[in-house]
Amino acid sequence: MLLRSLKKRNFSFVLNYISIRHENNHCCRCLRYTQKRFSSEKRNEKYDIAVTKYESIPVQNIRNFSIIAHIDHGKSTLADRLLEFTDTVTLEPGTAQFLDRLQVEKERGITVKAVTASIQYVSKITDEKYLLNLVDTPGHVDFANEVTRALGACQSVILLVDANQGVQAQTFANFYLAFGNDLVIIPVINKIDLKNANPELVEQQLHNLFDIEKKDVIRVSAKLGTGIEDLLEEIIDRAPPPPANRDAPFKALLFDSWFDQYRGVVMLFYVQDGEIKEGDSITSHHNGQTYIVKHVGIVRPNEYETGILKGGQVGYVTCNMRSAKEALIGDTFYFKNAPVEPFPGFKPAQPMVFAGIYPVDQTQTVSLRNAIEKLTLTDSAVTMEPETSPALGQGWRLGFLGLLHLEVFNQRLEQEYDAQTVTTAPSVTYKIRIKGEKNIKQYKSEEIFISNPTKLPDPAIITGMFEPTVKGTIIAPIEYMKDVTALCVDRRGEQHSSSQVDESRIMMQYIFPLNEIVVDFHDQLKRITSGFASFDYEDHEYILSDLIKVDILLNGNPVEELTMIAHKSKVREVARDVCLRLTNIIPRQQFLIAIQAVIGGKVIARENIKPFRKDVCQKLYGGDVTRRYKILARQAEGKRKMRMIGKVEIPRDSFIQLFKK
Repeated sequence: MLLRSLKKRNFSFVLNYISIRHENNHCCRCLRYTQKRFSSEKRNEKYDIAVTKYESIPVQNIRNFSIIAHIDHGKSTLADRLLEFTDTVTLEPGTAQFLDRLQVEKERGITVKAVTASIQYVSKITDEKYLLNLVDTPGHVDFANEVTRALGACQSVILLVDANQGVQAQTFANFYLAFGNDLVIIPVINKIDLKNANPELVEQQLHNLFDIEKKDVIRVSAKLGTGIEDLLEEIIDRAPPPPANRDAPFKALLFDSWFDQYRGVVMLFYVQDGEIKEGDSITSHHNGQTYIVKHVGIVRPNEYETGILKGGQVGYVTCNMRSAKEALIGDTFYFKNAPVEPFPGFKPAQPMVFAGIYPVDQTQTVSLRNAIEKLTLTDSAVTMEPETSPALGQGWRLGFLGLLHLEVFNQRLEQEYDAQTVTTAPSVTYKIRIKGEKNIKQYKSEEIFISNPTKLPDPAIITGMFEPTVKGTIIAPIEYMKDVTALCVDRRGEQHSSSQVDESRIMMQYIFPLNEIVVDFHDQLKRITSGFASFDYEDHEYILSDLIKVDILLNGNPVEELTMIAHKSKVREVARDVCLRLTNIIPRQQFLIAIQAVIGGKVIARENIKPFRKDVCQKLYGGDVTRRYKILARQAEGKRKMRMIGKVEIPRDSFIQLFKK
């Protein structure tokens, strides 16, 4: 009866059958997935007119674009208004950032994952139906890799600027990123409804920095919906259609992916040529493996099966891909036995910050590894390699694009996979030049790269140590220029250039050692400028530097997780600061804890954590004095033994906070 109903697409019977099974406690994952899938198909029938005609939209009526901007300039709000205005979704009053669905995004109020949504819109001018594929991207510099991936599937971008804040550092970086990819740039000024909005000044900034004419700038209020219809018409008019050929052999770009516990790896494709449908055999250019297509659909922004994707469209594809390692972002897919010229792909993201991640309990090693592999499928910028710590056991050394990237990744591990981890202090990658044929043979190269300070070679064989630098761009009000310059000099920055954005703001570029700015520089910059400055950076080069390895000892025992590399000019200051901070982080014990910073066996800083005191002789007054002395001596001996065998516990969430100022 169930199979007969499935063939006749009698959804009401299937859903009733599942409900009865559920009430009788015979429910299982397969039944829940079947209920989810058939209810989705039932919704597809409801939207039959909207969904089934996607394939009939010609290439010249397709527009693929991204929304790029500095953080908190209203990208997600604008995306919500576009979805709402085109009746793609119905949002309840007060709904904020509909596309920001991750819990970490809602808690932090920022976008960390690029999200795609397909929109149908009938132009008021041409009276034709258009397919608009938009990608909402993050604004923080730590998630610039998400922007790069999104631009690979687009032919145009909306450059969004806040009418109150004006052009910021990330606006500057995003413009040249889109300009370098030969994309059509549509400048839009948002938040024109604010009391202090000054769109005329922002238009002048766009003209001075990017040579954008005032007549080309569109003014909108994403919150109120002002100018949304004009923006849609401008997208249709200015943005070019994708260069797709539906008669050519199938060719698609994989620009995003995620993991589904029922279907395995879900891939997001930009189909440039040909078409793909359920049952086709596709081959990966990266690994050469062939897969059978199981499901094909679009994102509206929920998944809707259409059964087919044609050239120029963006949609999702599932197949028999079970391993997260098989999905390489930037990979090219084609039909089996019909190879095509691959896409150039994406330049691999270079991690800036490295940290060790370990399970709280070593019995959770396998589950934590699986969680990290699944999460890195949605965040290809994270690198991963095994690592072992004497104190923490088996773990992994992960590379991130910044400290916020690291914190968000840890938060997603805990929220999405219920993984409890210990994270070590962040560090950067250093280049070490060594001497001696025997040593070069041992390390297999004259130059080696290390991201873990504990793996630094013997100083006797080192001929030079190089640290990574970045080119930082700071845009700040002129009245804060003195304080900003002092902060940059304190972080060993060298000024590269300086130019005036407008009458009240200045843009400065500095060359910074990455180790000086990666942890707390942005927070310090915001503090001294009352939140008005913005900061962005890009990779520069390695420079020769006078660096020293500093070991931290607790009661004479080295703690590898706290080992660091510091510049000679600041090593004593950093060592004293770390020791002092540890006194506030490590809980007091029943014995004295000595915290020492050591360079090559020489102590350069020390702090003590006093033990809890319990005077067992406080009630012994008068009488035999020798008895009191014996008890005190026994108490002191007990504390010495406790100090020798006692284990100093460091809270697991303290490693990153230790180096924040």
